[in-house]
This record gives sequence, structure tokens and C-alpha cells, in this order.
Amino acid sequence: MIEDVISQAEQKMEKAIENLKKEVAAIRTGRARPALVEHVRVDYYGVPTPLNQMASVTAPEPRLLVIQPWDRQSVSAIEKAIQKSDLGLNPVNDGNVIRLNIPQLTEERRRELIRSVRHRIEDGRVAVRNVRREAVEELRDMEKKKTISEDDLERGIERLQKLTDAHIVEVDKVGQDKEAELLEV
Repeated sequence: MIEDVISQAEQKMEKAIENLKKEVAAIRTGRARPALVEHVRVDYYGVPTPLNQMASVTAPEPRLLVIQPWDRQSVSAIEKAIQKSDLGLNPVNDGNVIRLNIPQLTEERRRELIRSVRHRIEDGRVAVRNVRREAVEELRDMEKKKTISEDDLERGIERLQKLTDAHIVEVDKVGQDKEAELLEV
């Protein structure tokens, strides 16, 4: 029973870290990455559709993204969605493909993005801690119902804490990697 609670907590912590990695990957650096625009939703015949389901996104050069829509009719809709997004990029449309030039980041913008990364990293830590808190509550309920002993409860809480600490270290590493990437010139 304790194993089930701990394994569920571990799975939830892993999902929280994966979600954090996706969020952090969407933060713009000086380099062109397809993950930068994958979260953009395009109004495709009245349905908000993720860009990566409508087009192939490639980075042929370090500062250029090329978006090749599968349906040529959607080029203007994709262009509008990118302009409306919070990326601050101006798409260049030649009728078949959309090119996005990624400008060099200023020092001020880098600092701003680092603050944003740190905020998201803290949110990731909170998510991991919330999973731990829920698992501890579940274990305490089991102890109250006399399905586990007090010693088992303490051992379970100790294992959850070790698991949480390991995942917090992983969250911090994601943040450090992204900060280093942002400070790279």
C-alpha cells in the first residue's frame, strides 16, 4: 500500500518536471528552436490548433525558423497567430513557407527572461512539494484507519522526502541549464 502511494507520487513528480521542461523550452533564447513556436495555437477553420499539428517547424540556421504548413491555405492564419503570440517575432511570409528571424537578445531582455525562468522553476518546486504533501496526507489517512503502523508511516514519509529532494535537485538543474543558455552570447 505504501509502495503504491510512493510510486504514484513519483509518477506525478516526473510529470511535473516534464511539464516544467516544456514550459522552459518555450522561453526564447538567442537560438532558433522548434519548441519556441510549438505552443502557438492557430485558429484553423474556427478550431484552435497547435502549430506543430499543422506544419513542420525546422531550424536550418541558428537564428532562423522555417515553418512549412501542410495546407497552403493556412499560411496567413499561422502568420497571424505568431504575431498575436507573446514571442515578439515578425514572421516573413512568401506564400509557401513562413520564416522567423530570431534576433540577438539584449542584456536587459536576458535578465527579464532569467527572472521568468526562476519564477517557473519555483512553480516547479511547488508542484513537486504539493505532490509530496498529498502523498503524506494519504499515508496519514492510512495510519488513522489502522491499515499501516506508525513506524510504516514514518518510513514512508522519510522515503517521500528523499524522493522529493531528488526531484527538487532535478528541477533546479533544469533552471540552471536554461539560465546558462540564456546568458550564452
